[in-house]
Amino acid sequence: MNGLSVTAALLVLALGVVGNVSAQDPMDPGPTNVSYSGPGGVTLRGYLAQPSGSGPFPAVVMVHEWWGLNRDTTMLADALSREGYVVLAADAFRGSVAKTPADAMKQVSATPREQIASDLDAALDFVRTLAKVDAERVASLGFCFGGTQSMYMGTRNPELAAVVIFYGSGPIQEASQLGSMRQAGPVLGIYGQEDGNIPVDQVRNFEKVLNSRNVENTITIFPGVGHAFVKSTTYRNGEQAERAWKQMVQFLDRTL
Repeated sequence: MNGLSVTAALLVLALGVVGNVSAQDPMDPGPTNVSYSGPGGVTLRGYLAQPSGSGPFPAVVMVHEWWGLNRDTTMLADALSREGYVVLAADAFRGSVAKTPADAMKQVSATPREQIASDLDAALDFVRTLAKVDAERVASLGFCFGGTQSMYMGTRNPELAAVVIFYGSGPIQEASQLGSMRQAGPVLGIYGQEDGNIPVDQVRNFEKVLNSRNVENTITIFPGVGHAFVKSTTYRNGEQAERAWKQMVQFLDRTL
C-alpha cells in the first residue's frame, strides 16, 4: 500500500470513529422501538429495554430529564435492564428533544401538564400488559424533570410498587398533595446537597411529609454534588453518581 493509500485509509478510519462517537452523543435523540396508545387514541413511542429470558420480570417506567427522550436516557434504561428489569423509557414530549437549556425550558412550559400526566400513565398501563412483566412489580423512576414526574405518578397510581425520584424539583411540601402515594410502594428520593434548584430544607420537609402519613421512604442527600449528577457517563465513575445508582438498584431489588 502506497503512502497515499495509507493516508486515505487512516482518514476513512478516523471518519468512522468520529461518526460512531457522534452517534453515541448522550444529548442526541434516543432511539425508540415500541409504540402504544395514549390519550385520545394518539400513538406514543418509547424505548423498551428487556433482560434476556421469559420472565416475568419486575419493570420500571423511566422518565427523562427536561431535554426529552435522548440517548442518555436510553443508555441508562439499558443499564438498568442489565440488572434484571424491563425498562420503558417513556417520552413525555412526544418526540421533541432539546439540546439547549432555553429549548428545554420552552418544551417544558409549552407541553400541557395534563398531557404529560396522561402520557406517562399510558406508559405505565402499557408496561403492565407486557407478557414478560409482573404487573404487580412495577415502579416509576425519573431524573430531574422526570424525577418530579415520577413523584406525581406516585400520587396518581396506587398500583405502583415503588417510586424513585432523582432530584425532582418541587418536592411535595403538604401531606394533602400525596394522593395515592399513601397506598403505593416505598419512595426513594436521591438529591444533591449542592443543588441550587432544590434547597435541602425542601427535601427534608418532603421527608417529614412522607413520614407524617406513614409512607415508607428513604431520602438521601449526597454531599458535594449538585443537580443532575447521575448520567450515562457518570453512573459507573466510582464516585457519588455510582453510589446513587447502586442505592437505587438495591432499593428496587428490595422492593420489587
